[in-house]
Amino acid sequence: MKIELLFEPYSFGDNSLSNRFVMAPMTRSRASQPGDVPNALMAEYYQQRASAGLIITEATQVSLQGMGYAKTPGIYSIEQVEGWKLTTAAVHEKQSKIFLQLWHVGRVSSSKVNGLQPIAPSAVIAKNTSVYIFDGAPNGDATFVPVEEPREMTTEDIKNVISEFAQGAKNAMEAGFDGVEIHGANGYLIDQFLRSKSNLRNDEYGGSKENRIRILVEITKAVVEAVGKEKTGVRLSPFIQFKDMEDPEILETIMLAAEELNKLDIAYLHLCEADWDDAPSVPGDFRKELRSKFKNTIIATGNKTPEEGEQLIAEKLVDLIGFGRKFLTNPDYPERVKTNSKLNEISDNHTLFGGGDARGYTDYPAMI
Repeated sequence: MKIELLFEPYSFGDNSLSNRFVMAPMTRSRASQPGDVPNALMAEYYQQRASAGLIITEATQVSLQGMGYAKTPGIYSIEQVEGWKLTTAAVHEKQSKIFLQLWHVGRVSSSKVNGLQPIAPSAVIAKNTSVYIFDGAPNGDATFVPVEEPREMTTEDIKNVISEFAQGAKNAMEAGFDGVEIHGANGYLIDQFLRSKSNLRNDEYGGSKENRIRILVEITKAVVEAVGKEKTGVRLSPFIQFKDMEDPEILETIMLAAEELNKLDIAYLHLCEADWDDAPSVPGDFRKELRSKFKNTIIATGNKTPEEGEQLIAEKLVDLIGFGRKFLTNPDYPERVKTNSKLNEISDNHTLFGGGDARGYTDYPAMI
């Protein structure tokens, strides 16, 4: 198949993209310590990959409470905002656009990471789920530790989290980002509210599907009020069940959420799709129904080939295609697709999470 549509310019809101390649969010744990501050090495990493029409940053916690993994960056301190300015300036210098992904992990955390007991919709621990710290392991590797039982959030906790997302969005604008993406996927806090297995509440935030989507809608409204609907996207993961997140009602719940997000007229909806071998494919009927419910831009990410992305765009089921590991190892990934060139592979799994230098981070070569 000839790849053409992926290279077409695309616009949404105030953002004019040079192509339809999206660099998807990938946690890399390179923030400076203390304070989880973005740094010059991170700015270099993102600038190298500004061949993407749109970059969505690694997940970035809106508070210390919202942190689940060591050395991940935040967006709640003055130092973090100043640190992120290095990245936005570097990416804009290369004429690309960049959104910050706003994150709260909820129950997917441990006091060994941030010194705090995790919080969640309900006091239900995520089975078979770990997070990581860096604690003197060989090669500087991440050390995985099991998550801890969370404390059920009070109504005041929920109000605080909504406020933290809104403030994080404002801080992102101060740091120079073109917009923000609310992380409602992959078993983290918002996703925990969406699913009946992790949300056992009997108040206005639990029980019915309408109640379980309430926090997502309220966070999105708060972010829209803070920075504008054209600068607000949401990421959801209807078909991903890891972190103990199985739910027979999730597809109906996601579709209901999509209708409410459509009413808010946000910039985009980003589907995080399963990316492992023999993972379930997303049914065409689901994509068609989602397109009928949500009228603005749809991004699909999940280990897709360029050919698969081209086909989805041609069928008008999605508008932009996210690529993760391909951008991790190939900073000039669109050019390699255009010229059908060989791709770099991951050189060392030890460097995927953490590391204090360029190894496995900014040393993947572009084509000469």
